[in-house]
Amino acid sequence: MRRALTYSSDFDSLVMHYCEDEALSRGGVMNEGLNATRLGLQGIPKEAEIIPLERDLRLVALTGGRYHAATVSTAESAAAIAAAKSKGLPVTASVSINHLTLNENDIGRYRTFFRLSPPLRMEDDRLAMIEALRDGTIDIIVSNHDPQDVDTKRHPFAEAASGAVGLETLLAATLRLHHNNEVPLMRLIEAMTIAPARLFGLPGGSLEPGKPADLIIVDIDEPWILDDADLKSRSKNTPFEGARFQGRVLQTLVAGRTIYDCNSQ
Repeated sequence: MRRALTYSSDFDSLVMHYCEDEALSRGGVMNEGLNATRLGLQGIPKEAEIIPLERDLRLVALTGGRYHAATVSTAESAAAIAAAKSKGLPVTASVSINHLTLNENDIGRYRTFFRLSPPLRMEDDRLAMIEALRDGTIDIIVSNHDPQDVDTKRHPFAEAASGAVGLETLLAATLRLHHNNEVPLMRLIEAMTIAPARLFGLPGGSLEPGKPADLIIVDIDEPWILDDADLKSRSKNTPFEGARFQGRVLQTLVAGRTIYDCNSQ
C-alpha cells in the first residue's frame, strides 16, 4: 500500500481501497455483537474495517498519495477520516445507501437479503454515517449494487452469498434521509452526482453546456411500494423488498436520448 500510494502520487492517481482485514473477518457473516450471539452467527468485528483504514491513513500522511476509503460503515471509521481531513490529507470516503438506512436489526429471522459486505452495523453506526455524510466527512453515496442469483441466496444465512441489488433503489432510499429531515436534499444530490464525478474525473454530474446530457426527472414526493417483481435487474435480491418509498424517477435521459419513461412502462 505504501508503494501504491507513492507511485500513484506521481500521476495524481487515486488509490481506492475497501478496508477489510481478512484475518479478523474470516468466517464472519454479520456484525459482531449481541445480535450475532443471539442468532448464533459468527460476527465480524468493527476492527476488521478500522485497523486497515487507520493504517492506510497513516500511509497517506507518509506518502502524500490520494486515497479513497470505499464503503465505510462504522462510527470509528468516520472519526478517523474526519481527523485525517482536518490535517489536510488528500482523503475521501464513500458509504453505501444500505448503511445509511438499515442496521443489523433488519436481519430479523435470518433474512439473507440483508447479508451484505460490509455487514450492517449497529444503529449508532448508522446515525454516525448520516452525520458524517451531512457534514462532508463522507463524500459520496454508492448503491453497492452487488447482485446475487437465487441459488446463492437460498441458503442458511451463514452459507448465503454477500450482496444485493441496489441500483434501482438508490435514489428512493436516499430520499428517505431528505423526507426525515436528516440530510439536506442538495447535499444528497451532490453526494450522488457532482461529488463522484469530481472525485473520479468523470464528465458527468453537471448541467454545464457541453457536458453529457445524462439526466433524470424526479418526483421527490410520489409514494410507491417496491415489488421485487418490478425490478429490471435479473437478480431480485433486494433488502428493500416491500419497502414504502417516497420519490420516484419519471424519466431518464442518456446522452440526451430518453431511455426510460414511466408513462410508457
